[in-house]
Amino acid sequence: MTASVRIALDAMGGDHGPETVLAGAEIALGQHPDISYVLYGDETRVNATLASHPKLAAVSTVIHTDVVVGMDDKPSQALRRGRYKSSMWRAIDAVKLKEADAAVSAGNTGALMAMANFNLRTMPGVSRPAIAAIWPTLRGESVVLDVGASIGASARSLVEMAIMGSAMARVLFDIENPTVGLLNVGVEEIKGIDEVKEAARVLREEQVPVNYHGFVEGNDIGAGTVDVVVTEGFAGNIALKTAEGTAKQLASYLRSAMGRTLRAQIGYLLARDAFQVLKEKMDPRRSNGGVFLGLNGIVIKSHGGTDAEGFAAAVDLAYDMVRHQLLARIEASLVSRRPFETTARALQPAGAEGQS
Repeated sequence: MTASVRIALDAMGGDHGPETVLAGAEIALGQHPDISYVLYGDETRVNATLASHPKLAAVSTVIHTDVVVGMDDKPSQALRRGRYKSSMWRAIDAVKLKEADAAVSAGNTGALMAMANFNLRTMPGVSRPAIAAIWPTLRGESVVLDVGASIGASARSLVEMAIMGSAMARVLFDIENPTVGLLNVGVEEIKGIDEVKEAARVLREEQVPVNYHGFVEGNDIGAGTVDVVVTEGFAGNIALKTAEGTAKQLASYLRSAMGRTLRAQIGYLLARDAFQVLKEKMDPRRSNGGVFLGLNGIVIKSHGGTDAEGFAAAVDLAYDMVRHQLLARIEASLVSRRPFETTARALQPAGAEGQS
């Protein structure tokens, strides 16, 4: 384990650029004094912002980049225009070159995934990466993946995500044998599309190193029925955005109700501590940050519109992934699935090959 955790930041990523990125980095530094940063972006703008963050400046190196990947850029466009020159690419490349232990960006999700996949490549035995999110539940927290890396998933991809998500849950939640569920339209074995049913059969019958619970439904995610929920990226992203929107909707309802009458205002004052706890639990910033699982390096995607507190949470996640050696644990889990390799190859579509 290194003496410090060196994190590369795409300082230009997101809706607010260096001002939010650096403010969040300083908050994370206060929680983890052993962090150091490499900041990629427009050095004039980055240094101007650093001037008001002296503690952050003392542990940061600024590297100038000329190109900023736009939030609306298509992934192919970002690769052509931003490869080697953009703040996003350089932050990812620092991980590949072992100049940083992890990279964090609030930039364009599609571009970040394309660049990370192109530059870092997938681990041996992984057909494609997935984005894993931390999901607050009634029991604590769960890992949900994929929440937007790609649309659709083969049975093999779903099994791989179950293995990687299980490893991540062990790291984050300190659970020896986390439970894993496949998101489906019902818990009955006859329900669902063929890929999901075949993945369920493999997880249930083959020697896969996963504590498989069975099918789970949408309401099971928030209930915390399992420690890891596996789904394909389209459904996962919709579930994530729906949950975030619902949290904001409920918060708006509560604010409106609490100020409607004098009695309601008095009731709020009497229950203020309870409402503060509720506010914290419903705050999406606390679980900000998606982990790109399956790559030969740690890359964290922060929400583009988050504030400094939210970006700090993404940096915290990167720190934890490094300190708890996420990559090594995923690799060990993939190696331990050797008896599953023959089945995995049988599940792979004709002509499809995973990168290594």
